[in-house]
Amino acid sequence: MPAHSFTATPLWQATLEPRRGDDPHREQRERLRDSYMTLRDNAIPLLAENARSMPEFTVHDISHVDALWETAALVCGDQVKLNPAEAFVLGCAFVLHDAAMGMAAYGTTVPEAIGERRWRDLVSVTYFHRRGCWPGEAELDTPPAEIAEACQAQAIRETHADQARLLVDQEWRSSAGNQVLLIQNLQLREAYGPLIGKLAASHWWPVDALAEQFRHPQGSPVWQPVEWNIEPLKLACILRLADAAQVDSRRAPTVLSTLRAPQGVSRDHWRFQEHMGRPRREGDRITYTSLRSFRTHEAGSWWLALDYLRGIDKELRQVDALLHDSRRERLAVRAVAGVDSPERFAELFPVEGWRPIDATVKVSDVPGLVSSLGGEQLYGEEPEVALRELIQNAQDAVLARHAMEGEFPDGRIDVRLTEQEGRWTLEISDNGVGMDEEALVHGLLDFGTSGWSSSRIRRRLRGLADGGFQPGGRFGIGFFSVFLLGDQVELVTRRYEGSVKDARRLAFDGPSHRPLLTPLPEHVRPAPPQGTTVRVMLKTTPYDVRGLFYRTSDERLDQLVRRLVLENSVPIRIWEGNAREPEVLAPFSLATGSPDEVFDRLYPPQTDAGRSNEEKQRLQLRDAFVERATEVLDEKGHRIGLAMMWNDLHYQGTRNFLGLVTVNGFLADEFVPFAGYLAGRPSRASRDRASLVADRDQLRRWIETQEQSIRSSGRFTASVQLELANTLHAAYGGNFPEDVAIAFTAEGLLRSADVAGWAAQRDEVFMLSGPPLVWSLIPPRIYHYLSGEDVRLPPNWIYVANWVVRPPLAEAFPDTLRRDPTYEHTRNESTLTWQKAWWRMSGSLTGVFLRALCDTWSCTVEDLLAPVAERRWSDSQHLPDSTFGPIEGHLLRRPQGPS
Repeated sequence: MPAHSFTATPLWQATLEPRRGDDPHREQRERLRDSYMTLRDNAIPLLAENARSMPEFTVHDISHVDALWETAALVCGDQVKLNPAEAFVLGCAFVLHDAAMGMAAYGTTVPEAIGERRWRDLVSVTYFHRRGCWPGEAELDTPPAEIAEACQAQAIRETHADQARLLVDQEWRSSAGNQVLLIQNLQLREAYGPLIGKLAASHWWPVDALAEQFRHPQGSPVWQPVEWNIEPLKLACILRLADAAQVDSRRAPTVLSTLRAPQGVSRDHWRFQEHMGRPRREGDRITYTSLRSFRTHEAGSWWLALDYLRGIDKELRQVDALLHDSRRERLAVRAVAGVDSPERFAELFPVEGWRPIDATVKVSDVPGLVSSLGGEQLYGEEPEVALRELIQNAQDAVLARHAMEGEFPDGRIDVRLTEQEGRWTLEISDNGVGMDEEALVHGLLDFGTSGWSSSRIRRRLRGLADGGFQPGGRFGIGFFSVFLLGDQVELVTRRYEGSVKDARRLAFDGPSHRPLLTPLPEHVRPAPPQGTTVRVMLKTTPYDVRGLFYRTSDERLDQLVRRLVLENSVPIRIWEGNAREPEVLAPFSLATGSPDEVFDRLYPPQTDAGRSNEEKQRLQLRDAFVERATEVLDEKGHRIGLAMMWNDLHYQGTRNFLGLVTVNGFLADEFVPFAGYLAGRPSRASRDRASLVADRDQLRRWIETQEQSIRSSGRFTASVQLELANTLHAAYGGNFPEDVAIAFTAEGLLRSADVAGWAAQRDEVFMLSGPPLVWSLIPPRIYHYLSGEDVRLPPNWIYVANWVVRPPLAEAFPDTLRRDPTYEHTRNESTLTWQKAWWRMSGSLTGVFLRALCDTWSCTVEDLLAPVAERRWSDSQHLPDSTFGPIEGHLLRRPQGPS
C-alpha cells in the first residue's frame, strides 16, 4: 500500500489492523474492520458526486476521508488512545460527515429537501445580497439561474451536516430492486448508527454544543469486549479538529484545479492548498509549510491561507479549553504554529517579490465606533431621523409577524412622548415578531449588519419570504440612531411565540458603554407584551431649538410622525402628551392612492382653527395637483411616483410644498423642482439621501407627460419655459424642442428655432458668462445683482439661460451624458483649452446655442472658441451705463472667408 494510505496510519494500526499472534478479540476487530471497509466502498460513488454539485469546492471525495485518519493520528499523538469500537465509530463519521455535500445524498431537489419555506427564505436573502433589493413573488418562484445556483450551494452547506446524520439509515435501491445501505451490518448499524450520525453532524456545530450533546460515555454492546466503551465527546473533538486541520495539496490537486478553473475566493482556496505540504506536529503545535513561494499575483491566496490557518488555530484552542474545563484527556495538538503575525507566517509560507504587511482595517474599540457613527456623526443633527428609523424597525417587526402567522390581524405601532418632572421620554412599541437573545446579539447589536438579511436570523424565523416579507431596513445601523435623542435607552422585547420568562431587557448608558442584557423579573407587572418597546430619555426637550420638533410648525408629535411616515402598512397610534385617546395614522399606500389622497398624505391638512386661510390655500393647490400630477411607472406598470414639474406651488403662500423622495414610504429628502413624490432607494446609510427607483427612460416618459400637460393647459408661458428648459434639455438631449426659450436678447427671449435668424443678422456676438448680470423667471428679466436695476442688453449681446438641473433629476440626467464625446479626453487637462471649454459647454443650453450658431455661420466650434482661448478667456464689454463696470463674457466672431 502507498505510504499515505489510511491503513498505514498509527490510529488504524493501533485499533483495527489485524494483530500478529494471538488476538483474543480477533473476531470482533475483524467484524468492525470489514464493516468499515464495506461502508467506505459503498460511499466512494456517493462522495464522488460532491464535485458535481459543488465544483468550486476543494476535494471532498474518499481521498479526504482517508486523509482524516492521518490528521486524526497527528491530533491525538501518543496521549490519546482509542479502542477498536471508537476507531470504527470515528471512521464511519469520517466517511459520512461530508457525504451530503452533493445532491445525490438527498434523493430529491434542494427545495424539496429543505422545504419550500426555507428555500424561499434562502432565495430572498441571496437575492438581496446579490441585487441590493428584495425579490418579488416571480423571482421567488423562479429565481435567476445564478441566484438558484448560489442558493443550492448555500443550502447544501447549511444542511449537509444534518443530512449526514440521516445517511446512516437512508436506503437506496439497486437496479435489481435490492436494498442498499451504507452500513450493511444490521447489528452494528443499530448499535452505533445513531451515534455515528450524531458525530457526523457535530462537525458543523458550535464547539460549546459538544459538551452538552456528548455529556456521557456510551457502554459497549454485550457482544463486544466490556472495555470497548465509547467516549463521544473525545470522538467529536477528534473529528472536528481532523476535518478542520486536513488542508494540503491532496485537497487541491494541480490538474484538477486546472480542469475546474475555480473563480474568486474559491480560486484562492485552491491555490493556497495546492501549495501546502503535509502538516507535522512540533510539541503541542501543528506546523504547516508551503511547497513553494507565493508570488505577487498569489498574494490573495497567501492572506487567505493565513486567515484559514488562524481559523484552525481558534478551533484547536477552543477544543483544548473544552476538554480542559470538562476534565477530559487533552489532545496532543492545541494550536497552529506561526499564525500570530504575518512576518512569522512568511517564514513557513514564503513570498516572492512582495512583503506581507498586515494593513487590514481593525476596530479595537467597537463601543467607540458605535458612539462615533451611531448618532450625529452619521445622521447629522436631525433628531427626527431617530424616530423615523425606530418606526421603520417597528413596522418591519409587525410585518414579519404577519408573514409568520398569516392570520395576525391586530398589528400596531404606538408612539408616545411623555414628560415627568422635566424629563422627556420617547417610547416606540410594537406587537411584532419580537426578539430572543440570539436576535438581540447577532441582529440588533451587530453594528452594520441588517438582521433581516442574516442567514442566522432567517433560520430562526423561517417562512418570512413565503409570507411576502420585504423589510425596509438595509444597513443594520438604524437602531443606533436612537442615540441622537439621548444616551439612556431601554429596550424590552419578547418573541411573539415566547412566554413571559423569555422576555429580555437591554439597557444602554450611551453608545460608548457596553449594554446590559438581563431577563425580566417574573414579578414585573404588567407582564411584557409580545413585541418590542424602545424607550429613550431625551437629552433636550422636544421644544429645544434643535429638538425633536425642530422641523414641525405646530410642535406636535402627530405632525412630526405624519411628516416622516408618508405611507405605512401598519396602523400607528400617536399618543400626544397625556391624551386619553391616540391619533391614528391609518395604513395607506402611495402606489394605489388617488391623487387627492396622495396630496393629503404628503401635505397634511391644517387642523388648527387659526390657520384656516392656509388650509384654504392648501385645498386650492390640491386641486392643481390633482389636475396636473402624472404617474411615474416602473417596468411592470406599477406606480413609483406621482408628481408634477414646474413647482409653482412652492412659490405660493407660506406652506412648504417641496417635492418628496421616499424610501420604503418614509421621508428621505425634499426638493424644489417638483411637487408630489418620487420613490427612492437609500444612497447612504443615513437614508437622508436617495437615488430614484425610476430609471432614466421611466423619468423621461414622466417628463414628456408633464410637458404635454403644461402645453395643453395653456400654461407653457415664457417663465415656465425658462424654468423647464434645462430639465427638458437634460431629459431629451438632441431631441430638445425648438420652441422653448433658451436665452435673453435685446429683442426679448430667444428660442432655439430662432437662433439661426437672429445670428444671420450679426457678424459678432457677445455671450455673457454670468454675474454681475443675472436673470430671473417671474417676470423674465435681466438685472444687476448688486443694484437690482433692470438691464436692457445691447443688440449683439446674448445671455443663455443656463440653470443647474437640481437633484434628484440631476443624478438621473448628468450633463456628461450630453457632452461632446470627441473631447472627453480633455477632462483631466490642467489648462482651459478651447477643447476643454467646449466639452464643458456642450452638455448645456450654451451648447445648443453654439451648435446653432456654427450652423448659421458655417463654421466650427474651434473657429468660435479658439480665438477666445488665445485671449485667455478675458473678453469683457461695457453697457451704455458705464456705472456697472466691465461685463465678462465671450466675444464670438463670424469667421471671414478667404479674401
